[in-house]
Amino acid sequence: MPQSPIRKLVPYAEMAYKQGKTVYHLNIGQPDIKTPEIALDAVKVHSLDILAYTRSEGSDEYRNKIANYYSQHDIHVSKDNIIVTTGGSEALLFAFGSVMDTDDEIIIPEPFYANYNGFSTASGVNIVPVISKIEDNFALPPIEEFEKLITPKTKAILICNPGNPTGYLYSKEEIKKLASIVKKHDLFLISDEVYREFAYDGVQHYSIMQEEDIAEHAIMIDSVSKRYSMCGARIGCLVSKNKAVIATALKFAQARLSPPTLAQIASEAALQTPQSYFDGVIEEYVARRNTLINELEKIEGVKVAKPKGAFYCIVELPVKNSDDFAQWLLESFDVNGETVMVAPAAGFYSTPGVGLNQIRIAYVLNQDSLKKAVNILKEALKVYKD
Repeated sequence: MPQSPIRKLVPYAEMAYKQGKTVYHLNIGQPDIKTPEIALDAVKVHSLDILAYTRSEGSDEYRNKIANYYSQHDIHVSKDNIIVTTGGSEALLFAFGSVMDTDDEIIIPEPFYANYNGFSTASGVNIVPVISKIEDNFALPPIEEFEKLITPKTKAILICNPGNPTGYLYSKEEIKKLASIVKKHDLFLISDEVYREFAYDGVQHYSIMQEEDIAEHAIMIDSVSKRYSMCGARIGCLVSKNKAVIATALKFAQARLSPPTLAQIASEAALQTPQSYFDGVIEEYVARRNTLINELEKIEGVKVAKPKGAFYCIVELPVKNSDDFAQWLLESFDVNGETVMVAPAAGFYSTPGVGLNQIRIAYVLNQDSLKKAVNILKEALKVYKD
C-alpha cells in the first residue's frame, strides 16, 4: 500500500510541537468550521437502548432523506439508488470492487486525491493517469487524451468534482464530454462529489447524475465529511441508477455489516441544516481563498492555480523536491517559533517524477493564520537550499 503524502509527515510535526513550536496545518482537509449543532444535538438526545446494527445499505428513512436532498440539486434518485457507506472512502472501495476485476484499468486525471492510489492497490486495479496542467488551471485534459488511453482492460474513468487537490470545478461542457466518451466505449464514470457545496464565483456545480443519457454508466460518491464539517462521522454514500452496480455494492456492504448507527443519526439530522449555514461557509472560504492566492502571488518564483471549488490549491515552488522542503520546514525552520506543515504534491500523482516541486495547500485556517503561514513559506524559501 502506498504511504499517505498527507499524513506521513506527522512524526516531524509532533517533534516540532515537542520543541515548543506552533505549526500551521495546511496539509490536511480538516475544516475548522463548526459542525451544525442540529447534528450534534441529535446524538446527544437519542433515545436508543441498544446501539444495534442498522441495515447494510443504511436506514430507509435516511436514504429517503438523502434522495430528497439530491432532488433539490436537480439529481433525481430514490433510496434504492443509494447505499450508505462508512465515509466516501468506503464508497470508492465499493465502486472499485463492483465494476473492476484484478488488473483492470481506471483512467484518472492527475493530480488526484492521494488515496485513489491506495484504493486501486487494495482492489488490484491499475490507474492510468492523464495529466492536467497547472498552466491550464488543472482543467479537464483534451478528451482525445482519454481516448488514446482506453484499452480492453479499461473499465472506468474517475473524476473528483470539485477537485482535491486542485480545487478545479468541472464545467457542464466538460462533464458532457466525459459522458459522451463513457457511453461510446461502454465505461463507468465515477464522480467523487463530496465538495459539491463548495463552488465559488457564481459557478454552479454540475453532477454526472444530471446526465440522464449515462444513467447506466454513472456512479456518484458522496460524504457528509466536508459538507457539514463532520469528517469524524465517517458517513458517505454510493449512488447509481445501475441496478447491477447497486446489487453488487450491497454485497460489499453486507460483508462489513452496517454503517455506524450514531453517525447516521447525526448525518440524518444534518440534512436539516439551513441554507444560511452554507452561505456563511462559502463566504468564508472565498475570503480565505482570495487571501491565500493574493499572498502566494507576492512570492517570487511561486506559481499557483486559482481554485473554483473545494478548499485546496496546488502551488508550484522554486524547489527541486517538495518532500525534502516540507520535512525541513518542520525539522529545521521557524519564524518566531512558528512553522508550517504542507502536503508534498508528488503523492497526488501516479506518474513517477511529476509534481516534485509542487505542494497542496488546504485553506482550512482563518485568514490571519493563512497570512502568517504564507509569510513563513516566503521566509523559508529565501534560505532553503536544495
